[in-house]
Amino acid sequence: MSLTFHWFLPTNGDSRHVVGGGHGTPATASGRDRPPTVAYLSQIARAAEDLGFVGALTPTGAWCEDAWLTTAMVSQQSERLKFLVAFRPGFVSPTLAAQMASTFQRQTGGRLLLNVVTGGESHEQRAYGDFLDKDARYRRTGEFLQIVRELWAGKTVDLAGEHLQVEDARLARVPDPVPEVYFGGSSPVAGEVAARYVDVYLTWGEPPAQVAEKIAWIRGLAAKQGRTLRFGIRLHVITRDTSEQAWAEAHRLLDGFDPETVKSVQAGLARSESEGQQRMLALHGGGRDGLEIHPNLWAGIGLVRGGAGTALVGSHEEVAERIAEYHRLGIDEFVLSGYPHLEEAYWFGEGVLPRLAAQGLWQHPFAKPTAPAAQVPFAS
Repeated sequence: MSLTFHWFLPTNGDSRHVVGGGHGTPATASGRDRPPTVAYLSQIARAAEDLGFVGALTPTGAWCEDAWLTTAMVSQQSERLKFLVAFRPGFVSPTLAAQMASTFQRQTGGRLLLNVVTGGESHEQRAYGDFLDKDARYRRTGEFLQIVRELWAGKTVDLAGEHLQVEDARLARVPDPVPEVYFGGSSPVAGEVAARYVDVYLTWGEPPAQVAEKIAWIRGLAAKQGRTLRFGIRLHVITRDTSEQAWAEAHRLLDGFDPETVKSVQAGLARSESEGQQRMLALHGGGRDGLEIHPNLWAGIGLVRGGAGTALVGSHEEVAERIAEYHRLGIDEFVLSGYPHLEEAYWFGEGVLPRLAAQGLWQHPFAKPTAPAAQVPFAS
C-alpha cells in the first residue's frame, strides 16, 4: 500500500517565519508577510498536486479564512488536488453540510475530504453562538455524523437526538464519491465518536511510543463497532540536503520567536480544553531547551502555534526514516506543512518522496504509466 501525503493551505497567512496562532489564539504578525490570497494559495495547490500530494488540509477558526469558501475558489485553479476541509459541526446544520459536500463533489470532480473539528475552546465556540461544553460538543458531533452519513447513503432521516433534530431530511442528489471523514481527538468521548463514524483518525505529531498507544486505543474501540479505520498524523517538516542545513533552518525559525509572543501564546494555549493541545504543550513545557523530543522530532513550532506543534527535522534520508518508523506503527497518511509552504513543499516533494518511492513505500498518485519502449528491428 502506497503512503498518502497531504499538504497544507495556509489560509492564516504564510511567511519565511512561523505563523503562530490557532486554538483560540490569533495569527501572529508574520501571517501578513504573504497574505492568503486565492492566487498565492493556488500556487501552493498546483505545486502540491504536481509533486504528488493527494490533498491539502485547510484549517478552520477565527484565526484564518473560511475553509469552504477558500477551497471552492482554489479548486477552480487546480486539477487533481483534493481539499481536506476542516469544519465544525456546531456551526452548520447536518442536512445543509451534507448538501454542501454533495455540491462540492459534483463541482470539483470528487475532490472533497472532510476534517471534522469538534472545537476544543469554549470561548471561541461562544463567539460563534455555540454554548455547549466540550463533552456535549462531541456528543453532538456523533449525532451530526450519523445524520450526514445516512443522508449520503440516500436515506430519509428522522432523528430526535440530545442536541440535533431533523425530520424528513433527504438529499436530492447524493455525493459521488462519498467524501471520506477525517477526525482527531484524545478524550474518551472523542474516541467513541471516531470508532463509530470516521474513516481516518488523525493524531498530532507526538513521539512514536505515544502515537502507538493512540492507535491501539482507537483500533480497540473501532473493533468493538465492527469497523476498521485508517490512521494519519499531522506534522510540520524541515528537510534539507544535509542534517546540518535542516537544523540550521530550525534554529533560524526559533531565533525569530519574540519572547513576548511566546509568553502570550503559551498563556492562551494553557487555557485550552483540548486534551490533544495539552499533550502538545507537555512536549516542550514552554521552554526553548530540549526541543528534540525524539530523533528528528522537534517541538519548537508549538511555542508559538496552537494545534500541530512538532516538525520532522533532518536530512531527506532522516525524514524518510522517521516517516517509515511511523508507518510501521500503522500510520498510512501524513498531513504535512512547512514555512513557507510553497518552498517547503518542493523541499519535501523533491527530496523525501523520491527516497520513499525507492523503498517501495510511495508512488506518485497522478503519474501516468510509462509506455514500453518501441521495439526497433535489428538491421543486418
